[in-house]
Amino acid sequence: MNTKSALNFTILILGIQGMVLAAPPMDENLPPRPKGGGVETHFCEFFNDSTECDATKNSSCPPSEVKRDECQAIEAGKSNHCFTLWYFNNETNKATVKVKGCFLDTVACNDRASNCTLHNVKLPLLHCCCEGDMCNENATFPGLEAGVLPQTESPPERVPASPLPTADDDTEAVIAYTLTPLFLLFAVLVGCYLLYRKRKGSSFAELASGEASLSRPPSAGAGMENETGGLLSQVTLCEVRARGRFGAVWRAKLGPKDVAVKVFPLQDKQSWVAEQEIYRLPRMDHPDILHYIGVDKKGDNLQAEYWLITAYHEKGSLCDYLKAHTLTWAEAWRIAACVARGLAHLHEEGGGKPAVAHRDFKSKNVLLKADMSACIADFGLALIFVAGRGCGDAHGQVGTRRYMAPEVLDGAINFTKDAFLRIDMYACALVLWEIASRCDEGGAEPTAQYRLPLEEEVGSHPGLEEMQEAVVQRKLRPHIPPQWREHPGLCILCDTMEECWDHDAEARLSASCVLERVAAQRPATAAAPAPPPFTHDTTPLLIHELADLQTC
Repeated sequence: MNTKSALNFTILILGIQGMVLAAPPMDENLPPRPKGGGVETHFCEFFNDSTECDATKNSSCPPSEVKRDECQAIEAGKSNHCFTLWYFNNETNKATVKVKGCFLDTVACNDRASNCTLHNVKLPLLHCCCEGDMCNENATFPGLEAGVLPQTESPPERVPASPLPTADDDTEAVIAYTLTPLFLLFAVLVGCYLLYRKRKGSSFAELASGEASLSRPPSAGAGMENETGGLLSQVTLCEVRARGRFGAVWRAKLGPKDVAVKVFPLQDKQSWVAEQEIYRLPRMDHPDILHYIGVDKKGDNLQAEYWLITAYHEKGSLCDYLKAHTLTWAEAWRIAACVARGLAHLHEEGGGKPAVAHRDFKSKNVLLKADMSACIADFGLALIFVAGRGCGDAHGQVGTRRYMAPEVLDGAINFTKDAFLRIDMYACALVLWEIASRCDEGGAEPTAQYRLPLEEEVGSHPGLEEMQEAVVQRKLRPHIPPQWREHPGLCILCDTMEECWDHDAEARLSASCVLERVAAQRPATAAAPAPPPFTHDTTPLLIHELADLQTC
């Protein structure tokens, strides 16, 4: 904005127009002018710089004449006065008259503290008033000091004009407005992370010191009792073989032999603790339980990983094996016997070992050994029952939905040891059905597609509501083809699984009864299982010893 435009704007602000141009603010604190005994004003010189022709710029301007302005009629309580509005140029130190004329006010000029008032709106303007006809005709500039007393604002400072914004300036502004919130958000996230590390630092320090002893195996049976360092430095990860709910399973090398390493992320540390707690129980070194070697921890803080090292079995899980292979009756019997014997050992008490409920028993958690025997794995959800103690903070509805018993799906569990063991037996019946479904003697075709229990009814990935409707409300169970009952061994297996998946949990068979029934159907071609190389107090229940048990 140039000087002239600013001046015109300032004059407009002051309300100068016609006869009432540049009327100064009211001096409300001053007393009104007396009615009589004063000078009356009827005429004033009128001048407006914005409408006058400038002779210095235009030679055709007519000679200037003094214009006489007749003041308005006097209103009640007011009187007419003449004024002169001066503009002072700070650069040239010169004052020029901008406007002259009449104005009405309640206070006479000679009653004011000063006849002149300095205004600093946009430019320095001095407003002076006087009394009497044409008293502003020959007015002279009194100097800015004349308006100092009534001045209420500080003199204006010269501010250099800002350049107009360019397209580059707009771009920079957009970038600044965009990046500033992102930077603030980043700073907040960093602050939260540092606060988290500060609060968790002490607990990680305790974890590191408290888990040092876990690097060694719990017994001499692990074959590592003379090692002085942790297992981590001795293990080399080779390839991922499986991924589950709680982590990935690697094939690894521990010296010259293959081992399996289950790697738990930080958020699943509790499952890592739960599994090793099960493996460390007395008499858990059993041929039908996955062989435990040791545990270790890698990394610190948020990068921590927890390793569980066990025996490695090349054939993988029973579920994966059945997808690509069928079984002879001898192989099916051997797997079923190992499954039943492993569950019976978990469920029984004795020799310092408490009863254990697996709570996530399924074909994925049964591993096949090279000789087609089987062992039970994955104890992340297992529950230990100690005499005289309750179930603690155990949650009832855990496990894999497809293998959940009706009472689990319905949320109607009795939190007792027998109730949890019967839940395992329901899942055992489904695993036995999977074994029978891939048995050659039952009519399984090598090219036929393997199906999970109730897959035809609820699909590959059923939800909780779907399973509740199928198992609890409709009481569906896997289909048993008639040809299965034509084979004597499979027929007994069918009767056994039907009793184990009974809707009434109390009517289900125990693991020891299932083991006895399966053992009685041993094929003539199946080799008798070799006794495990353990002392008498840790020897599990063997199949050939079942003759002394009561018939189920």
